[in-house]
Amino acid sequence: MWVGIPFTMLIATGIIMNLPSEQIEAAEIDGASKFQIFKSITFPQILLIMMPSLIQQFIGNINNFNVIYLLTGGGPTNSQFYQAGSTDLLVTWLYKLTVSAADYNLASVIGIVIFVISAVFSLLAYTHSASYKEGAIK
Repeated sequence: MWVGIPFTMLIATGIIMNLPSEQIEAAEIDGASKFQIFKSITFPQILLIMMPSLIQQFIGNINNFNVIYLLTGGGPTNSQFYQAGSTDLLVTWLYKLTVSAADYNLASVIGIVIFVISAVFSLLAYTHSASYKEGAIK
């Protein structure tokens, strides 16, 4: 997780430095404001390159087991949830169900739910991005 943020900033800086200056100059000559230039030229080109990386980071944050488990262990325990604490994520709850509670049926359902959420989000986000439409990766 911590490696991804500086890497993302480095890529974004590289993209911004390599923007075609002709497009920006043409937009300025046509009377576009800085916000319009950013909205119509800069931001779409950043998303074109960054969308696969952003999807990967989102999925990594859904499955961020180590931070929650090492800091809180999913606690404090909450009697309203079945074997889940107040700070548990789906992944830490899955771990507790398999290791502590030995409820393999529910754990397998949670694992499938995590996969389905990740897959649906990834497919929707990527197919609606400019990266997919431009044919950067097919």
